[in-house]
Amino acid sequence: MKRQIMLAAGLVLAATSLQADVIAPNDVVANEYGEIAASLTGQPGDPKRGAEIMASRGAGNCLACHQVSALDEYAWHGEVGPSLDGVGARWDEAGLRGLIVNADTMFPQSIMPSFYRVSGYIRPGDAFTGKAAQGELSPLLAAQDVEDVVAYLMTLTDY
Repeated sequence: MKRQIMLAAGLVLAATSLQADVIAPNDVVANEYGEIAASLTGQPGDPKRGAEIMASRGAGNCLACHQVSALDEYAWHGEVGPSLDGVGARWDEAGLRGLIVNADTMFPQSIMPSFYRVSGYIRPGDAFTGKAAQGELSPLLAAQDVEDVVAYLMTLTDY
């Protein structure tokens, strides 16, 4: 029993330390080009989960605007944004992270949503803002979601 309590306490402590390493949306620092060098979580991204987030209509919904040949099993790829084929060969992690967090800093007047911001831009609507009804705004994607999407995008090196 004592060992189980110690193990549970260790898991809580580990989870707490992981949460402490997450960079809050208002604390993210981009360079003059909008690139964000620092991981938002300090944890590596999971490319498989990143693909799921991109294809999910309730999460990233990236396919609503972008075409991605590697995700052809999902219907209705958009043509509003550029194709993401080869994006991992064109951008580094810092650039991709910057685009996902707030594309407008890299491409002024971009219509791409800011996926990891809670202020300083026009929100896409209360239905997409997490806790907006309670007066709290949450980003469209969690910090680890951003890292997972970046990890997936880095795998897209073929055109």
